[in-house]
Order: sequence, then C-alpha cells, then structure tokens
Amino acid sequence: MTPVRVACCQVHIAVGDTDGNRVRVRHAVEAAAAVGARIIVVPELANSGYVFTDAAEARSLAEPVDGPTVTGWTELARRLDAVLIGGFCELDPDGHVRNSAVVVDAGGVRALYRKAHLWDREKLVFTPGDAAPPVVDTVHGRIALMICYDLEFPEWIRLAALRGTQLLCAPVNWPELPRPAGERPSEIVRVQAAAATNRMFIAVADRTGSERRVGWVGGTMIVDPDGWPIGGLDLGREVTVVADLDLDTARDKRISEHNDVHADRRPELYGGNLD
Repeated sequence: MTPVRVACCQVHIAVGDTDGNRVRVRHAVEAAAAVGARIIVVPELANSGYVFTDAAEARSLAEPVDGPTVTGWTELARRLDAVLIGGFCELDPDGHVRNSAVVVDAGGVRALYRKAHLWDREKLVFTPGDAAPPVVDTVHGRIALMICYDLEFPEWIRLAALRGTQLLCAPVNWPELPRPAGERPSEIVRVQAAAATNRMFIAVADRTGSERRVGWVGGTMIVDPDGWPIGGLDLGREVTVVADLDLDTARDKRISEHNDVHADRRPELYGGNLD
C-alpha cells in the first residue's frame, strides 16, 4: 500500500463556543489537507469544549450525530477527499449525553464511538458507552477509534489490535498534571508503550490553551509501531503534526527472528477474558 499522510491537529477549543470551535477545526483540517494529509484527527469534544460547569451545560451544547458538527465534518471529508476523525459532545437518540467520536469519509459516517472509560468529573456529565472500539476499513488502511482515557486500558487497546488495526486514532483532552522536571507527560509514555506492545501506529490529537483554569498537555503525537514519536512532538502550542505512514508495516508483529507480539501471547495463562 502507498504511504498515507496523517495529520493530527492541536487546536484551541473554547467551552461553549460551538460556532467558533467548528470554524477553528475546519481551518485546521483544511490546512492539513492542503499539505497532502488524507487521514486527519482533531481533538476530543471539539464542538463543545470540556470544562463544563455542570451536566446541564454539557446537555445544552450536545448535538445528535446528524447535527451541524458531524454533518459539517462529513461535507469537509467529501470535499477534501479525506478520512476525518474527531470527538464531539453527543445527544444520543435516547436523550443521553455522550462523549463521542466519529470516523467520517466521503461516504458519510463510517463509525460512531461512545467513550467507555470516563475520566473524573465526566462521570457526572456523560453516560458511558458499552461497545468495543470500532475498527473501520478505509481506502488507506484499517483504522480503530477510541477517546482519551480509553488509552489508559491495555485490554481496550488490545481488543482493537487483535482485530487487525493498523492505525489507532484517538481524539483527546489531556489535562496538564504535575510531573518531575525533564520528564514527558505520562499520557505520552503510555501511548508509546501501547504502540510498541501492539506493533501498530497510534495518532493522538490533543488540544491547547487553557479553559476555566484548566491547562492542557498539548501532547498531540503520531507514534510508530516501535513506540517512537514521528513527525515531531511540540507540547502546548497550536500546531499540526504530520507524518507519512506505511500502514502495511503494522501488519508485521515480529520483533525478532523468533518473536511475534501477537503469536507469543498465552491467553490461557492470563485468566479472565483476555483472549
């Protein structure tokens, strides 16, 4: 397969500014497509912002999957001939507010995912999803989708990896937490480990700026199957990270002449439902 250019857009999102957020995301996506990106990832809750005062505020900003945000992204993907992955605050058909994300392309919505692992006060706002991360065959390769805190659960990532994922895309909002001087944020370390232990690419789109006294890591990154960031790592500022990926390399799970990270698994020893 021909290498594909992937872009992750680190955008400034403002809580409550749905119109402005859509415009900023659209401009970032258009700029990424202009330099040849055909898979483009934007942050978690990119329509609404994140730091809600309460559940009522989140509900007031939520919209159905056929609302203006996802409809706009679908039109954008069609016009730019791109696969677009992004997070949004969803009002589902049953009236639940969800932290959701979609994969869209010229054919429309290819996957809708609702975040299964809710972080901190998200539990006061959102109804968690209960479906496994979707894995979608696109013209560029096999893409999986999850959101932010989902990346903290190796079992969840393994589910996607065992279904043949070549590129895992994750819209995130990583809040900035204290860390020792000179160390990378732990979220970044975990993504690198997940890419290496599953021998697949991972593309993460974080946000930047601050929101109601919450700062963000701004850790947008693209990681290769060896676990190394490619295309740069530029913490904290508004930037788009771009990399050309040969997704077929993620089909090869060998790490030595005698080792394969999937074939060497021994699920009969692990217990539970890890097979």
